[in-house]
Amino acid sequence: MWPGPYGEWGSKKNLLASLDQSLTRMGLEYVDIFYSHRPDPETPLEETMAALDQAVRQGKALYVGISNYQPAEAKKAIQILKQLGTPCLIHQPSYSMLERWVEDELQGLLEDEGVGSIAYKPLAGGLLTKKYLKGIPENSRAASSSVFLKPDDITETLISKVKDLNELANERGQTLAQMALAWVLREGKVTSALIGASRPEQVDENVQALQNLSFTKEELSKIDLLLEGL
Repeated sequence: MWPGPYGEWGSKKNLLASLDQSLTRMGLEYVDIFYSHRPDPETPLEETMAALDQAVRQGKALYVGISNYQPAEAKKAIQILKQLGTPCLIHQPSYSMLERWVEDELQGLLEDEGVGSIAYKPLAGGLLTKKYLKGIPENSRAASSSVFLKPDDITETLISKVKDLNELANERGQTLAQMALAWVLREGKVTSALIGASRPEQVDENVQALQNLSFTKEELSKIDLLLEGL
């Protein structure tokens, strides 16, 4: 948020000062959910969670959540917040057909604790759309200076698999993006998904994923087989 000490990460100073600045910029008295977006290796988790609790008690946030916390860190954070009396409402992890780390432990933990899950990057930065099937468009994220998706990330092997996924989506009567979102929302383990749309027509396309959220066992097995080794 600013240069120098306490200008980023998870100290109480940074979190609460950042929240105040955000409220001022938005012209709001409070936000619905205030997140700790990543654990801070230099700040005790107790201090970070206490800052979230304080934001609620000050009336500046209705609920609190965490993001990018690994299972062990998430479990501890959830327990601390529960003890403070401000339960963790939701965890925001990255999750897509190309990034499935949450399935190992995190999803089970959140289900046991009654914490929601909102997936970000469900379209893998655009890789799970038709955007990169014929190369890297000039106006794409991969063609920019983005640190989140680089040209080297888009390999021939990956695109070959994405093309196969696109064919499966067509068989389901969906676009690739719609199938990718439906896959993330399958089984009811994910509360919601952040689509990161930049144009209205993308929103129109993506919400149509709700028209077909079910998968056959054969379809799920085919997806697993296609993505094996990535």
